[in-house]
Amino acid sequence: MKNISFLGAAGEVTGSSFLLTSQNDEQILIDFGMFQGPRKVSKLNYEPIGFKPQDIKGVLITHAHLDHCGRLPLLIFGGYAGKIYMTAPTAALVELILNDSAKIAQENMEHEPLFSSHEVQKVLEIIEIVEYNKTFSLGSLNITYKDAGHILGSASIVIEDSINNKRIVFSGDLGNSPEEIVRPTEYIDSANIVVMESTYGDSSHTDEDITQILQEEINIVEKTGGVLLIPAFSLERTQELLHRINHLKKDHKVQSDTPVFLDSPMGIRATIIFKHFKDFYNEELSQHADDPFSFEGFVVTENAKDSKEIIKAMNPKIIIAGSGMMMGGRILHHAVNYLPKDTTRILFVGYQAKETIGRKILEGARNIWIHDTQVKIRAHIKEVSSLSSHADQPKLMKWISFIKNVEKVFLVHGDENQRKVLAEKIKNDTEIKDIILPENMQEFNL
Repeated sequence: MKNISFLGAAGEVTGSSFLLTSQNDEQILIDFGMFQGPRKVSKLNYEPIGFKPQDIKGVLITHAHLDHCGRLPLLIFGGYAGKIYMTAPTAALVELILNDSAKIAQENMEHEPLFSSHEVQKVLEIIEIVEYNKTFSLGSLNITYKDAGHILGSASIVIEDSINNKRIVFSGDLGNSPEEIVRPTEYIDSANIVVMESTYGDSSHTDEDITQILQEEINIVEKTGGVLLIPAFSLERTQELLHRINHLKKDHKVQSDTPVFLDSPMGIRATIIFKHFKDFYNEELSQHADDPFSFEGFVVTENAKDSKEIIKAMNPKIIIAGSGMMMGGRILHHAVNYLPKDTTRILFVGYQAKETIGRKILEGARNIWIHDTQVKIRAHIKEVSSLSSHADQPKLMKWISFIKNVEKVFLVHGDENQRKVLAEKIKNDTEIKDIILPENMQEFNL
């Protein structure tokens, strides 16, 4: 291994992109994600990418979240002629997510689209499926994917340079094991260099009984004849909620006939993909004799007409809809209808970023603007803060403690405080002392 360049997620949480140069000057790209967040962050998607795609030997993708795969179509413009390597579930989800991103971009009048569905199709044509724990080679580099336990198909990537026998590990996003759906995070035995996520590097997840909270919220609207709104991300979070409700209904802890509407076209398609990859389920999910994402009273609303008809359904009812931070999607239509009613409950099950509608509601706003409508909030508000697919500090420390012979650690995918706190924790609790907090566009010799 000769050097590494940090082209995203370094000093930023999103935009994952790392360029690795081997001892004999072969270059590979690990992740090529979209920058997401405030305008000053999202505009980085329009900046020069920092390398020539035609010079790249191969592209390795850790998982299907947009901040890890969202700029892949830009490689097509740059003349990339190699393969893009990922697991089978990741490939199916990448197709869904990139096509959705292209569609949204075409409808956004504020910015010129980064790419179109044409470039997405070109990306799909050069995907190469890899399996966990089966080593393959790109030039002088030997590459092994390990299950990161984060979302379906997610991976940490181990790369060994056969010329100097140096090993580098890219953690990808590490899971909050044990997870509701996917198998536990696999540990890695040795590496010289570690590029490690630090999203929750400064904190521990709270100890909440998530299923109990979900049951309580459903029971209340069943008693009051109200509506439970759940803004949810389409990938993983939606499927986890459906699985938990499946158990609540089977165990007769909520009423079997209470309707649950999945009002998210992307969430519906993602759930279908999840059903195709049972070999990637954890042990509990694998033992389901039934469909773990369905149950009595479950209704999917694929088209807009069916979505608008939900208001006619008798209460009580539960509506799971995107987007997770209430910055678009069908949840906004339901928010206008139901937030002014004191029989409505809204349950937040994911992180709400600054300046989002979800964050404003959580912070106590009593009136919000949705599109051109001012909405008065009388609904009861509840947040589940521990429902995360990311490892917290204790789990990050456990992961790195398994890796022997570590000489250097680069911390990425975290805000500055998260990275600094985790760096100090690693220094204090392990023998690793060379810990670097890289910035975007920095290059380091290895």
